[in-house]
Amino acid sequence: MQIIFLGTGTSSGVPVVGCNCETCRSTNPKNRRYRSSLYIEVDQLSLLIDTPPELRLQFLENGITQVDAILFTHPHADHLMGFDDIRAINRLTDKVIPCFGNSMTVNEIKNIFPYIFNAMQKGGGLPKVSFHEVSSPFLIKDTKIHPLPVKHGILDIFGYRIGKMAYITDCSHIPDETYNLLAGIELLILDALRYRPHPTHMNLEEALEVVNKLKVPRAYFTHLAHNLEHEKVNRELPDHVQLAYDGLRLEIY
Repeated sequence: MQIIFLGTGTSSGVPVVGCNCETCRSTNPKNRRYRSSLYIEVDQLSLLIDTPPELRLQFLENGITQVDAILFTHPHADHLMGFDDIRAINRLTDKVIPCFGNSMTVNEIKNIFPYIFNAMQKGGGLPKVSFHEVSSPFLIKDTKIHPLPVKHGILDIFGYRIGKMAYITDCSHIPDETYNLLAGIELLILDALRYRPHPTHMNLEEALEVVNKLKVPRAYFTHLAHNLEHEKVNRELPDHVQLAYDGLRLEIY
């Protein structure tokens, strides 16, 4: 399995418009964060998790020309508003791309992009997609995907487990039944918004508690606000835990 972090930022991205903090003024490219998304290549299958506003740039900067399926965590703007850019992949592959999410997410996406599902006129091009509501493990080709129910404030959303990797973003609480689904993972990618508590996201301390509870050997934090300066925070973290950054590539054997 190969993983590319296409984006690791929170909803405002980093730098934040109009902000002059240390992180936003930084020249370190690891402090420049597009909205969060992940690209996974496993068993000759190319998976995309979420379609953030910078999706076109993320594809270009990482040389991505193939997407076999899209896994949606939830339908908030920072995880969704690049959806129309999937047309570029349709043109390259001439294939319909299956998209997966819980019922709330699927319904919201159809409401947000009605022109895709109820074509009003010819021309302009439309994403070629099919939507599938899921609530339990499912197969894409021969790869098993485990939806991971978590809470984002009061919302019920998904993380995803693929093999021994789990990706959970925009998470404020992990239910006991989801902890059971995380048993035996070797890589955890987890929401860790900032130092201070937040009503709909884990902060750094809460994310570390999850890592310790699962005894996971390797963890990367994502969906990072500008309050977290990359080098400074990494010096504070345990050796097996790091902040992710845009363009980071990992391999899992």
